[in-house]
Amino acid sequence: MKLYIKLLSILTVLIALLAASCVADRSFDVPKIECGEGLVSNISFADLKGMYVDRVFQIQDDLVLEGYINSSDHAGNFFGTLHLQDKTQSPEHGLQIELDARDYHLLYPVGSKVYVKLKGLYLGLGKESYKLGAVFSSFGNLSVGRLPVAAVKKHIINACDSPFELQAVKTGLDSLVEIPLNTLVEFDGLEFEEGELGKTYAEYQKETVRVVKDCDGENIGLLNSGYSDFQSELLPEGNGKIKGILLKSKSAFQLVINNLEDVNFSNERCKIIPTEFTSENVFISELADPNNNTGARFVELFNSAAQPLDLNGWTLMRYTNANPEASSSLDLSGHQIRANKTLVISPNKEEFELVYGFAPDVGISTNSPADSNGDDNLVLVDPFGKIIDVFGVPGEDGSGTNHEFEDGRAERVIGVSRGNPIFTFEEWLIYNDTGGNGTINLPQNAPEDFSPGWHE
Repeated sequence: MKLYIKLLSILTVLIALLAASCVADRSFDVPKIECGEGLVSNISFADLKGMYVDRVFQIQDDLVLEGYINSSDHAGNFFGTLHLQDKTQSPEHGLQIELDARDYHLLYPVGSKVYVKLKGLYLGLGKESYKLGAVFSSFGNLSVGRLPVAAVKKHIINACDSPFELQAVKTGLDSLVEIPLNTLVEFDGLEFEEGELGKTYAEYQKETVRVVKDCDGENIGLLNSGYSDFQSELLPEGNGKIKGILLKSKSAFQLVINNLEDVNFSNERCKIIPTEFTSENVFISELADPNNNTGARFVELFNSAAQPLDLNGWTLMRYTNANPEASSSLDLSGHQIRANKTLVISPNKEEFELVYGFAPDVGISTNSPADSNGDDNLVLVDPFGKIIDVFGVPGEDGSGTNHEFEDGRAERVIGVSRGNPIFTFEEWLIYNDTGGNGTINLPQNAPEDFSPGWHE
């Protein structure tokens, strides 16, 4: 029994010592921060970037760069890259350091002022971003690689000041070309695209880009790590502010957040403003195939409404001769017809202006819907596929019919104020070189017999 008690006592002491050693070991998880006392910066970000010519090179001089950390790997969204900028507010330069170190936020919290000893580091340029680090070679080409963990603290020295509060640059998606890469930026009025809603920030263990946009449709990719702490979190459905580090990939801007606190989408989403409208007030008002100049052909549309109309999604189609299928079409998106005004479309902008003395509203190519020789048929379709107006009979060659305007003109008669999906001869005055089926046998010459840009 005494032997048993003695063994039990020894075992208890061993367990206590083991526990104590574990606690001691745990204290080493927090790395010791070495301060850069006496270090003084002797090169600016601009001068450093100016050293780069056209290839990766190793810095040989005793140069010290001063900057401020703006990225954090605490939430796991950054890995292998440390980003810093030249000033705490209104930064003019930023760069990234490639490093093979985990939990670098313990040594370099966001806002930390650091000194970078540049001697021995390699400087390169990739994806329009300046990079510092070690080097690796692939097929004889040098690239900036990750700085070994043992070298990180030798080259990146914390000034040991209290972390500074970084002022994110407030900007919009239409002003990104003015913002230096690798700097902290903030946007307001953004939201995830509709197609992203219901998804998580990233696919499991896979780098993922989610698209955020503003109310004007401008967008940027939000780059998220599939290993981040918030990978499985659902994307917020609202609208609001987002802050992160600005990067670029294949000429496209990207944003990387440090953690979910950088996203505050608690406002209502953008209101959907329709840009596609239908109206029977838009119709074909004049067609021209001048007898004396085929380069002066045109199609004129008229808006009889009391308000302007955007033609987003509208299409003008031409059915050549007896072809039952459209041979050419014109997307009218981006154009607008003002109230009680016309839209003139020409297949030869230079000749049109030379003949009529002013430029057409829309200049397109030959063999387009505006380049008919008078025996073709035209159809005007709204954004929803509804036929609003028709000239002629698709599938029927116009030659010798009541919808031929060869060497002539077709003009909508006064009093017609709406489109008609069925060709009605009585709504037109048609001039040509045959006079068949009630048309007028009187070839028309440009410019005197035509009135592009004017309709009653």
